[in-house]
Amino acid sequence: MANTPQSKKRARQNERRFEINKARRSRIRTYLRKVEEALASGDAEAAKAALLAAQPELDRGVTKGVLHKNTVARKMSRLSHRVKVLTA
Repeated sequence: MANTPQSKKRARQNERRFEINKARRSRIRTYLRKVEEALASGDAEAAKAALLAAQPELDRGVTKGVLHKNTVARKMSRLSHRVKVLTA
């Protein structure tokens, strides 16, 4: 348990940030799931639109510190390739 006033404050801040980051991660996963579902259904236009909607969310996750930039770059690269193969 936190003892000093500073450690108590940090504990409160960590709880608040955890909830905010959890919501952000959930939102990003939702966008990624929409891309995956569009790819699974074989709908190229829907997959392309879902990927375009997911990209800003992923980038926002990087700027907010929820995801690492290389992780997002890897995810975008792999999804883009799959969408490109589906459209071709």
